[in-house]
Amino acid sequence: MKKRIYADHAATTKLSDKALEAMMPFLQEAYQNPSTLYASARHVKRAIAEARAIIAESIGANPKEIIFTSGGTESDNWAIKGIAWRQLLKKQIVTTAFEHHAILNSCRLIQDVSGRVTYILPNNKGMIEEKSLLSALQQDTSLVSVMLVNNEIGTIQRIRELSEVAHNKGALFHTDAVQAVGHIPVNVETLGVDLLSASAHKFNGPKGIGFLYLRDGIELDPYINGGGQEGGQRSGTENVVGIVGMAAALKENVDMLEDNMKQLAELECLFINKLKTCEADYLINGGDNRISGNVSVSFKGLDGEAILHRMDLKGIEIATGSACDSRDTQISHVLTAIGLPEEYAKGTVRISLGAENTKEEVDVIVTQLIQIVESMNENR
Repeated sequence: MKKRIYADHAATTKLSDKALEAMMPFLQEAYQNPSTLYASARHVKRAIAEARAIIAESIGANPKEIIFTSGGTESDNWAIKGIAWRQLLKKQIVTTAFEHHAILNSCRLIQDVSGRVTYILPNNKGMIEEKSLLSALQQDTSLVSVMLVNNEIGTIQRIRELSEVAHNKGALFHTDAVQAVGHIPVNVETLGVDLLSASAHKFNGPKGIGFLYLRDGIELDPYINGGGQEGGQRSGTENVVGIVGMAAALKENVDMLEDNMKQLAELECLFINKLKTCEADYLINGGDNRISGNVSVSFKGLDGEAILHRMDLKGIEIATGSACDSRDTQISHVLTAIGLPEEYAKGTVRISLGAENTKEEVDVIVTQLIQIVESMNENR
């Protein structure tokens, strides 16, 4: 079988060899429940503590501020609902119109049970402006949630500036950093955030594990009640194998961060430079302040899903938008939020490159994409 080219790293990433190696002992040998008191369980409990310390160091946090979850979706849900329940739904939540659905649907639930949510629109470059946030804040705003890197168009927000605006009005600040952690420098002190969500499978860790950063001193209602694990915040026997795999993957990516960022910038440059030879009418979304390697491109008058399927037949795997919304064929809410004209929005595909992609693969991707798009235009 001909080797396929994977260019959908924003959806998920391959488990790294180092992560797998770290996980293996906890699948069969070190299987004990970390909450038990006998000697053989101490190694397992220590592994969780070491993983927590590694993850905390990677984002500039204290280990006690890291709570393990099942992934980014759970972390987002907990951040929104935990603050809302704590405030008894009496205070406003402010978020953006182009967040991940884990945030948007959590906010809609809060609205359904009498909470108040305000949605800010980004500008046409995908940026949330400080003045827009300031005008949305009210005296009783409890929480602001703005994603660090957009999962569809890759825009990087000015989180530090936005969090300062929120804090000056007495509101807490959460960021969905699922697309950022392990890919760009992330430091919770520099960003000034109170809560942060991350997911291991986005940075070469296993699926089904993530974490929520909760700044020390902030109270959040427990997500799951039971035996009191995770400091009483999230009960249930810990996913030890996932936790150690996540820590190993994150440390590896952080250690290689500068090299990986440089490589992805070079690969994206190759892609965009060759795309410029395409005779089709297209737009690249997300403005200039984007994470390297994530390219959302919209072809006027074409069908993005049709482009995806033709690329798939060529052995190239890309996306039309967010894989988390794969059943929804309507125009992406992200593209709607930035005001992209429908004639372009329908023809959108996302190419998200990873560190394991090569220059040769990128050349194949963009060559095939141009051929497919120009052929579709000729046959219209």
